[in-house]
Amino acid sequence: MRYAFVLLVLLFGSAQAAEQVRLTNGEWPPYLGETLPHHGVASRIVAEAFALQGVEVQWEFHPWARSLKMAEQGLRDGSAVWLANPEREQRFHISEPVVESGYYLFHRKIHAFDWSDVEDLRGLRIAGTRGYDYGEAFERAEAAGELKVVRLTGDEQGLRQLLAGRIDLFPVDKVVGFDLLYQKFSAAERQRLSFHRKPLRSDSLHLLLSREVPGNAELMQRFNRGLNQLRDSGKVSQYLLEIQQPLSLSH
Repeated sequence: MRYAFVLLVLLFGSAQAAEQVRLTNGEWPPYLGETLPHHGVASRIVAEAFALQGVEVQWEFHPWARSLKMAEQGLRDGSAVWLANPEREQRFHISEPVVESGYYLFHRKIHAFDWSDVEDLRGLRIAGTRGYDYGEAFERAEAAGELKVVRLTGDEQGLRQLLAGRIDLFPVDKVVGFDLLYQKFSAAERQRLSFHRKPLRSDSLHLLLSREVPGNAELMQRFNRGLNQLRDSGKVSQYLLEIQQPLSLSH
């Protein structure tokens, strides 16, 4: 009888452990962040989609490059949230879209600005954040020297340089940009900035689960089911609406 009880405890403990997933994460408010409510809206969507499938997420926050590498090597089960590309498809199971991201060109209101193609950006002083990919056309023009782009350490620095007049344009995810402006800048500073309505790039962001971890293919199927359940419930739209700052910058 005692042996049977111990066996049940061991089996129950194993079942519990199997229903946890270890994911890496990084800092990109309001989508992701260790100290944000629910660790950010994208983290909340991932965690609640898994919860609908009976899986608990254990988050770890690291610098972005380390987060991706740990997941790629199978040291952690996966990472959230990332762009999908052919290289990552070889190393990860990639989820259905978790959130959508749109990068827009921010500028000072006193600087009249319009564009339709990347060629229209030539001759303008542009900054970008290190490690960020602003789309194939932009990256190709930057690499060829057709665009003069200074890479900075973060989005806040870019917006400050824009306000200081050191640069003419700064691309940033619109939701991230507005969150920064409302969290770190004054109302007077916000009123000096605008953004062009044409996105520099628009993408979906995804959960990645490592192909090095056994069972992750089936786990991704479960996640996608939970994500669709969460989306059908209206909660995904609700959570995304909750992080939207008033879009008062005129175009």
